[in-house]
Amino acid sequence: MAHASTDSVLSLTDQRLVAALQCDGRLTAERAAHVLGLSPATVRRRLHALAADGTVRVVVSPVARPRAGGSAGALFLRIRVLRGKLDTIVAALAAREDIPFIDVTTSGDEIFAVARTEPGSRDPLVFRQLPSTQAVTSLESATILHVFRLTSEWQHQVLTGPERAALSPPRPDPEAAASGSPGPYGVDTDALEQSLIDVLTGDARLSAAALATRTGHPESTVRRRLAQLTAQGRLITQVLVDPRRLGLPIEAKLLLQVAPDHLAAAGQALADHPSVHGAFATSGPSNLHAAAYFPDLTALYGFLSRDLVGLGITHVETAIVSRAAKRTPAPVQPVPGGRDRANATSKSRN
Repeated sequence: MAHASTDSVLSLTDQRLVAALQCDGRLTAERAAHVLGLSPATVRRRLHALAADGTVRVVVSPVARPRAGGSAGALFLRIRVLRGKLDTIVAALAAREDIPFIDVTTSGDEIFAVARTEPGSRDPLVFRQLPSTQAVTSLESATILHVFRLTSEWQHQVLTGPERAALSPPRPDPEAAASGSPGPYGVDTDALEQSLIDVLTGDARLSAAALATRTGHPESTVRRRLAQLTAQGRLITQVLVDPRRLGLPIEAKLLLQVAPDHLAAAGQALADHPSVHGAFATSGPSNLHAAAYFPDLTALYGFLSRDLVGLGITHVETAIVSRAAKRTPAPVQPVPGGRDRANATSKSRN
């Protein structure tokens, strides 16, 4: 039944709940109900239904925003392959832990992917493995230099400004954030916190009780560390949902060339646009990469012909995504006899 309704658009109530989770992935049913004008029972029932069939998943973001927008060691890969070999190459890339995102475009022979790597390194995937693969006809790579907008920060525009403000957690305390780890993603932690993040990676709504069961730490300790991670802005969640279910069936990848004196302003303008879910300054001839969702091709045309005007953009290449082949992390498997999903929905922020 869930498979048959894969392309159906969610009800407005469900879309608003998705948007609420984008504000706060560990949002409680009680708070969502209060802000959205629903009953807590309705919120619990709808969140359970959305999670049960895999329509919506809340995970720890596989790519968190680096400090000060700087480089965090990631490459954009654009790979063209022989026709008939697309699925083979996609499967090989999807099996790699250092490839969190894979998109296939409508051209039928083109793959866009993100690879984690050390900044400036001779990544073996880029320098040896892909070039030596006979099915790969061309490979372009671009290093992320600056982050303007991450997918985990994109919000579906079905809530009012006051609703978003009421649903969002307090901004991280600058002093608490400064006392956090020096890692580029802001999630390098001690062994205890890392064990919590590892478990939350596939289901960021697990309750403190479920986390205690899975990790073996006392529940009071888990609650305290979750509060610390949240206060420091280091528990970054992302809502995984097919944009088609939100009435946004068109996803476009944009490769733009921008004059250097316009790069920062153009990147920020894209980040502020409600359709754009990713915007990055990069190396290479296309020095600004973006990704955006649209309800139809007319909206995409309007974006290209109107919204990009005056940003100093000298060249635009547009690729339309036919399918998202990978969005990590994979779903977690319940621990036999453990307490997890039943507690997660009703008591998510502890």
